[in-house]
Amino acid sequence: MPAASEELTRARKDEIVNACAQLYETMSFKDITLRDIGARTSFTRTSIYNYFQTKEEIFLALMQREYEAWVGDLEAILRTHEILSAEGFSDHLARTLARRSRLLKLMAMNLYDMEANSRLENLVDLKRAYGASLQAVRRCLEHYFPAMTQADVQAFLYAFFPFLFGVYPYSEATEKQKQAMETVGIDYPNYSIYELVKPLAARLLASAGGKGGRPYEDRGPGGQP
Repeated sequence: MPAASEELTRARKDEIVNACAQLYETMSFKDITLRDIGARTSFTRTSIYNYFQTKEEIFLALMQREYEAWVGDLEAILRTHEILSAEGFSDHLARTLARRSRLLKLMAMNLYDMEANSRLENLVDLKRAYGASLQAVRRCLEHYFPAMTQADVQAFLYAFFPFLFGVYPYSEATEKQKQAMETVGIDYPNYSIYELVKPLAARLLASAGGKGGRPYEDRGPGGQP
């Protein structure tokens, strides 16, 4: 394929995914249609089928992009901070996920529908981005906590990544859900993504041999990764 054609394909895919992301800010996954997405692009709705066969494939591409952005955040931690303690790394890790609420929402709310209604090649692209996020967290653990064994690292990953599937619902309960919990006497503490992720990461590091860590040294501006 000529370079110009590849560039146009990428640009149009990005435009479609951007339109989907904008709609997802105010509409639910089930209510968004290909017609809605097409109405926000600069080309005809039927042209979408040249790039995506279902709306789930568009959402899958959006999720892939979110994973890639998270990997970029994790790599920025490694570039910016040579030394971090368990407390420091947990703080920075939680901040990266606080910026990725869309990823956590897709993960918790819509993943099975997206995967079930997408072609295998699209799903492979998503899993490749997911795998890159696993490896990015692994590299951080191996760099900041060299005393952790591979079994320790694996234990952290196997506990941390499944935990992420529940973060969004706990941090973003609807008013109806809050009313139902109040009716049956369940207290809803209303924690943010950061407040949920940081202590969990710190506890996992402590239990997986990372509590010793390296001394905390924050070299980022304003304490940000």
